[in-house]
Amino acid sequence: MPDKTNEVTAFTALLDPFDLSGTVVTVDALHTQREPAKWLVEAKNAHYLLAVNGNQPRLHAAVRSLPWKEVTARRYDREAGHDRRETRSIRTLTVTGLGLDFPHVVQAVKILRHRINLKTGKVTRQTIHAITDITAGEASPQRIGRIARAQWGIEAVHHVRDTTFAQDASKIRTGHGPENMATLRNLAINTLRDVGHHNIAAGLREVSYTPFVRPLDLLELPLTCNGTRPTRL
Repeated sequence: MPDKTNEVTAFTALLDPFDLSGTVVTVDALHTQREPAKWLVEAKNAHYLLAVNGNQPRLHAAVRSLPWKEVTARRYDREAGHDRRETRSIRTLTVTGLGLDFPHVVQAVKILRHRINLKTGKVTRQTIHAITDITAGEASPQRIGRIARAQWGIEAVHHVRDTTFAQDASKIRTGHGPENMATLRNLAINTLRDVGHHNIAAGLREVSYTPFVRPLDLLELPLTCNGTRPTRL
């Protein structure tokens, strides 16, 4: 990023070229800020679904203290896969008139995630709070849950890029280099997942055993123009 900027200050500059009319923009809690939210609604005619956590302590406390036990608008989703079983409870609450001090906010969201690792039996629980300018008539708990899950999928890819590929430590920072490398990392992640690797680090280790052959096999590309393979010792 340019000098003296960070993810927050680059937010509007990054999204400004795009037509966001009617689009629901989801971002992590770092961007749950008043001015970006106002800009999305007022300047871009867009909607937001913003996570709320400890980086906004007053807002977080206010959302947590809402009368969630009285909420009847809720959705339960269950799924199994990747050696785990997960149950999600999504509750939405219209907060107009409840004094939640944030631009254009209409609904608050509480998502409870209960996950069981089927191999180890380990149980994890997570509570996620969020706010949105979308009305209850425009977005049911089911739709809010789908939007939130789409954001988690994006965050999961970024997590793999940061931890497995050490993206933040990359020295490639000029021209189109960062974008090109991000594309290549995404290609590697998606290719490994397509062939059944849920653990990307383990998939990379397996590929590294035959680095001149296995990556091309996964991409269904020949080694040379005539498709010959190197002699294996």
